[in-house]
Amino acid sequence: MDQLLEQLPQIVLVLVLMTSVFVTSLWIGMVLWTFRDMRSRTRDWVAQILATLMVAILTLPGLFVYFLTRPKETLSEAYERALEQEALLQAIEEPELCPSCGAKVHGDFLYCPHCHTKLKKSCPSCRKPLQMDWNLCPYCGAPQAAQVVEPVLERA
Repeated sequence: MDQLLEQLPQIVLVLVLMTSVFVTSLWIGMVLWTFRDMRSRTRDWVAQILATLMVAILTLPGLFVYFLTRPKETLSEAYERALEQEALLQAIEEPELCPSCGAKVHGDFLYCPHCHTKLKKSCPSCRKPLQMDWNLCPYCGAPQAAQVVEPVLERA
């Protein structure tokens, strides 16, 4: 028992050292993670430094405040969202393609200027361009007869 009491200060010292190494490693990990996370969310270096200092000084409460105040999305997520929005806008603004030859055609073309395929039919009442499968004109309400799609051949 006396031998255990003599070694007790050494055991306590080892335990304190191990605990301090663990806590220090945890603290350094939190600070580095905060810096890297904030760097992925903003290009503002002042915000990056302030968030890192807040976690470095306040430790766990600082990390909690950081979680509450950090930007919602990362820069790469914002970039991907912007690309998706631009692609959607481009798809809306982009002209249609001819189903026969793949050439770009405007939405109001009745025939493809390249391969002469009939793209749309015109309403016999109001003469507006209609989709081939429509059986009612949305502009004037006139009923439409079904038509067969055939390419128009040039006469030589």
